[in-house]
Amino acid sequence: MERPVNSINTQSSLILAAIIVILLIAIGAWLVYRKRQSQRLEKRFGPEYGRAVDELGSRAKAESELRTRELRVDHLHIVPLLPADATRFSQAWKVLQGGFVDNPKGVVAQADQLVRELLLKRGYPMGDFERRAADISVDHPGVVSNYRAAQEIAARAQRGEADTEDLRKAVVHFRALFDELLEVETALPASTTRRKMETES
Repeated sequence: MERPVNSINTQSSLILAAIIVILLIAIGAWLVYRKRQSQRLEKRFGPEYGRAVDELGSRAKAESELRTRELRVDHLHIVPLLPADATRFSQAWKVLQGGFVDNPKGVVAQADQLVRELLLKRGYPMGDFERRAADISVDHPGVVSNYRAAQEIAARAQRGEADTEDLRKAVVHFRALFDELLEVETALPASTTRRKMETES
């Protein structure tokens, strides 16, 4: 027995309506996800987010670039410094800074080199400057602008276009990054480590 045409039309309409509702829910969920991702990236990268948008011309391109940076840095083996290494780097900085009055241009070059050594010790690869800055921006977005400013002044200094005040600013910028990178490995007391192991077993 054939079903009435009205019944078939009603059933088709219900199926179509269900498909549309599912599609709308999926689109809504995707939009919410994208918005949360944007908010997460903006919060994590701070001013670097705005810089990426300006440089790449759109939020979508900027967010894709920032996610790529996150994935790349996730695969690096970034480690804190051992206390002895942190002390050595701190002392090296004091010596370097003490020579600024007599040799400001040389101290800027030394500061740049010391920051590179510290980055290498922490596990950052030494690619070109833009790659280093991009990698740093993932975990240290607040000071990557200092690094860029310091590098720009250092480049001008090499061309003889930076005065003493510029060089002083470069050292201050390098110092901001240097201080943040001096992350020291903190060992848990033996009793705490034992309790942690017992809890996990």
